[in-house]
Amino acid sequence: MNDNLENKIEAILFYTAEPTAVSFLTKTLEVKKEAILEAIESLKKTLNARGMRLLQNNDEVSLVTAPELSSLIERIIKEEREKDLGRAGIETLAIIAYKGPVSKKEIEYIRGVNSQWALRNLLLRGLIEKKNSLSDERMMVYSVTSETLRYLGLGNISELPEYKQVTEELVAVDDSILENEEIK
Repeated sequence: MNDNLENKIEAILFYTAEPTAVSFLTKTLEVKKEAILEAIESLKKTLNARGMRLLQNNDEVSLVTAPELSSLIERIIKEEREKDLGRAGIETLAIIAYKGPVSKKEIEYIRGVNSQWALRNLLLRGLIEKKNSLSDERMMVYSVTSETLRYLGLGNISELPEYKQVTEELVAVDDSILENEEIK
């Protein structure tokens, strides 16, 4: 089997960190489905002796932690949950609270930096949830959970400081950006 193809699949799965369609792999790597499926089977065997496994569910594959290491991962997650949110987490949570549901791309545009770590941290704590966008099912959006409201001591998201004013300003900024993009 072509080790290079296995390496590429492993790299893509590691980078995406979520279930990835076999069709996406065939398109991205520009090889036939049969070659991808062979490489996936070979990669499964390779990873069986490691700390990760290749999980295949219907037409999607993803990297997961080896089941025998679950207690180690649970301990790490518990330690992460006990840490402060930090500035990046608070910024990201505020953006999602005032603008949500909001895409990762929008969050990163507002913050000006990659927000993957902050989003992961907030997801682990149950403060945000990730869903398909209603306007485009291919896109994922983030919104706050009831746990966030409890964490902040609120009964409703609109109880956030200056909620109405901030959300109106965000809508105005979005409209301005859209108008400028249409002009170009």
